[in-house]
Amino acid sequence: MPEKNENKKEIEQLKDAEKKYQSYIQRRNELNDMAKVLREERNMINDSRKDQKDEMAKLKKERDELVAKMRHHKEIRNKFQEEAKKLIDAKRKKKGEVFKNLPLRVEELKADVQMLEYRQETVPMSPQEENDLIDKIRMIRDEYKKTKLKLDKQQEVEIDISDKDKTIDELFKKADEEHKLVQKYYDENQKKHEKYMKIVNEFSVSISEANKKHEEYKEIRDEAQKAHEKAFEMRSKIISIKGERRKRWDDAKKAIKEQNIRARKATMDEKTLENIRIKSVDELKKGKKVTL
Repeated sequence: MPEKNENKKEIEQLKDAEKKYQSYIQRRNELNDMAKVLREERNMINDSRKDQKDEMAKLKKERDELVAKMRHHKEIRNKFQEEAKKLIDAKRKKKGEVFKNLPLRVEELKADVQMLEYRQETVPMSPQEENDLIDKIRMIRDEYKKTKLKLDKQQEVEIDISDKDKTIDELFKKADEEHKLVQKYYDENQKKHEKYMKIVNEFSVSISEANKKHEEYKEIRDEAQKAHEKAFEMRSKIISIKGERRKRWDDAKKAIKEQNIRARKATMDEKTLENIRIKSVDELKKGKKVTL
């Protein structure tokens, strides 16, 4: 009776172990499926990040090219502006050599000479007075010539200044054209930079998402591994219980077999003894000596 109860208990343990084993296997498989999905999502994010990296590299190259163009035209613009500033300084210095009343002074001296000559020709005077007048005319004429030379030189300066004004205007015009190109490439560069920074931010977010997916994947994978280990423990327990039962079954079969052999052997011995007994009786009937 105790053996029967023990056997029943063992069967219940086996059923419970098999039930837990199947539960752990099912849980492990579910977790592995979840881990697979997370791994695929992580890989998809990583693959999309490759495209983002290519796009970032492309935008960065285009942005750098625009920056190079902008700097090139900026240098040209600055060069034109520097040349214009130098001409402005030169013009300022030249202007210092110009006297606004110089033309009027030339006309005054010319008129004085003419009037004195006219007086010499029309007004009677003593020789001394005429000599004094002639000296004065000579002196004013010399001043007129000197002033006229200054005026001619001043006119050359004014022409030079006028030419400088034209050159300055041309230089500033060219500088403005270069500035427009600088502004153009700057605006284009800003647009590229904004796109680049947008992808950089998306790239950063994708890294965060991929890392999150990877951590979730590792957690689920570890849980699946634990479920697998528990399933393996239950499997080992099931194998152990079945092994014990099989051993007892084999032992029982062996005992029964040995018992049957002994029983057959015992039966055979009885038959042998009977045959010997019958033979001995026959021998005795014949008067022969019986040896046991």
